[in-house]
Amino acid sequence: MRLISNISMMFTELPVAERLSAAKEAGFEGVEIQFPDGDDIPQLAAASRRTGIPIVLINVPRGPGDAVGLAAIPGEEDAYRAAVAECARNAGALGATKVNVLSGRPPADADPNECAWVLRQNLIHTADVMQEIGVRVMVEPVNRIDVPGFFLSGLKTGLELLSDIEHSNLYLQFDFYHMAITEPDLCEAIGRAGPHIGHVQFADTSGRHEPGTGDIDFRAAIAALKATGYDAEVSAEYNPRSETQAGLDWMAQFKEFLK
Repeated sequence: MRLISNISMMFTELPVAERLSAAKEAGFEGVEIQFPDGDDIPQLAAASRRTGIPIVLINVPRGPGDAVGLAAIPGEEDAYRAAVAECARNAGALGATKVNVLSGRPPADADPNECAWVLRQNLIHTADVMQEIGVRVMVEPVNRIDVPGFFLSGLKTGLELLSDIEHSNLYLQFDFYHMAITEPDLCEAIGRAGPHIGHVQFADTSGRHEPGTGDIDFRAAIAALKATGYDAEVSAEYNPRSETQAGLDWMAQFKEFLK
């Protein structure tokens, strides 16, 4: 497994294109970027080539304003498809091999069955488009404490969605932080999700900060992840309590867990 960093949340003390060098110097083997700005794409691509640090994953654009995703929003199908097209261009320019889809927060009066159908159709479209360019598609369940009203929440719902669609280019993005909140037993959840996991993120509970600041047993969680056969990227996606570099004392032990 490769330890990578989410530079939309970490190393934010620096301009975005400088964060790849900082991540490399800190010992990360790659990065992910939530929503890369179009104006930053050339600089980010150049920084990736210069440092040898791959940009592994980006998100499909989430929509305007305070939107947290478009994929399950009835009436936004055209906007979502435009976002997928933009994401495909960005992934190609950055060399990203994975993209993540956020279902979003439907209006309170939206029909849940219609939202589920829209999400299903949008995921099939995304998986088809990205398959043509060799990019894998993730879909991420998110807890509703941090993001009230988020449509796709909880492992059971995520797995049922994947089982219903059965697309060879659609995987689960498994975030330890979100799953520790929605699931009673994180290690059991990892085992249940195992064959479907395509990308892993982590932060500790009680604030979404560095490992060791909350309640997650990362040694046990990584052991459970290993038992599934997962052998790809594991991404630090947390809010540093202070400057990023000052809070990396967890890394040495975490890397031992990954071996």
